[in-house]
Amino acid sequence: MNIPFLDLKAQHRAIKDEILPLWAAILEQGSFIGGEHVEGLEREFAEACGVRYAVAVGSGTDALRLIFIALGLGPGDEVITVPNTFIATTEAITQAGGRPVFVDVRPDTYNMDPEAIEAAISPRTRGIVPVHLYGQPADMDPILRIAARHGLWVVEDAAQAHLAEYRGRKAGSMGTAAAFSFYPGKNLGACGEAGMITTGDAELAAKTRMLRDHGQARKYYHDLEGYNARCDALQAAALRVKLKYLPAWTEARRNHAQLYRRLLGDAAGVVTPAIGAGTNPVWHLFVVQVDGRDEVMEAMNGAGIHCGLHYPIPLHLQKAYAAMEIGAGAFPVAEELSRRALSLPMFPELTDQAISDVCRGLEGAVRMNGVNAR
Repeated sequence: MNIPFLDLKAQHRAIKDEILPLWAAILEQGSFIGGEHVEGLEREFAEACGVRYAVAVGSGTDALRLIFIALGLGPGDEVITVPNTFIATTEAITQAGGRPVFVDVRPDTYNMDPEAIEAAISPRTRGIVPVHLYGQPADMDPILRIAARHGLWVVEDAAQAHLAEYRGRKAGSMGTAAAFSFYPGKNLGACGEAGMITTGDAELAAKTRMLRDHGQARKYYHDLEGYNARCDALQAAALRVKLKYLPAWTEARRNHAQLYRRLLGDAAGVVTPAIGAGTNPVWHLFVVQVDGRDEVMEAMNGAGIHCGLHYPIPLHLQKAYAAMEIGAGAFPVAEELSRRALSLPMFPELTDQAISDVCRGLEGAVRMNGVNAR
């Protein structure tokens, strides 16, 4: 048995005949930066997210960083976020000059716990960054209410949540701005690096456009110092092709998640992910909880079923943030998840038979390791 965790080759085999002619034309024209494909991707992605503006950039991390800089984040400013996310979330905060302040997450959805936010707000707090983890939107209504009450901005980290919905609104359309990643393994992935900013704020969109291109309003006229954070035409062209297929790929992921949940619903020793009220996740990852996670994963990999870990060390316990002096036990839910979370294979081309095999393999690995559900 050989079931990959992710199979990008299958996706690209099906669409390469659409992508390669576009790349050939770009090579022939020699137009690699900006142009029709970047502008077309921005227009089409904004429409898909239900927002007025989209700004294509070099990566999801660039998207976050440029948003924070455009919002005026500076030294001493604090931003509230969660510890169970990829470090890009907090890198962007610190690289823009701010300081991350962590709050714990909910044990059911793994997303930011709105009830923990108020206690983390200080006179230095400037904003909140909920992470739509694994493709499920955070509980945005209470987060937005708290932010409005305290005069804070909200930036959605939607890196894993392309087309996810919260109470009829698309991820990326609810906060002051949002950041998407097009890293190859994402639901909408480039053939390299790329990202996108979405916002309804014309001024913020204009400023991030300048920031991504050395602060230029037009060539050689620099209104401010900026960065080299552009999305190239080759990536934009591939993403435009893929965006057409994203709704169908998303539906396939939802069907896979439904089958996983049905087959594992009564499995001893396995906790399946909950779906938050009013949300329609896009299942970037399907993450279960098991005791003895490392042993279970080793057994699964040994059987040819390849799994992933997201994320084995929460950010507040990473060496990179040792100076924050936050010890173990500070965020117990996130820490518990880091010990128990196991990501099962999830990609649109996955077959029902493969999912059945994964579930049987998981139940067998759990039994073999003698672990029990909480």
